[in-house]
Amino acid sequence: AAADPASVLPGSLGRGSWCNEHDTIQERLDIIEEKVIKTVEHLESEVKSLLNTLSRTSSNIPIAPATPLIDIFDGKH
Repeated sequence: AAADPASVLPGSLGRGSWCNEHDTIQERLDIIEEKVIKTVEHLESEVKSLLNTLSRTSSNIPIAPATPLIDIFDGKH
């Protein structure tokens, strides 16, 4: 009896299910990517808002004469 060519070729059986699984994974990755982009955009907005608030607040703080200014972002403190 001759072998069925479809059963001899690797990957020929179940190929439809593999494609469906690949499509499902790709859809899930697309959703995750969209959520990550939206989260990053939201965080950027929050950081800008906080920096603006800090900028406005720090400009209203009176500084005594001869007081050295400290840069909190220079990494030395």
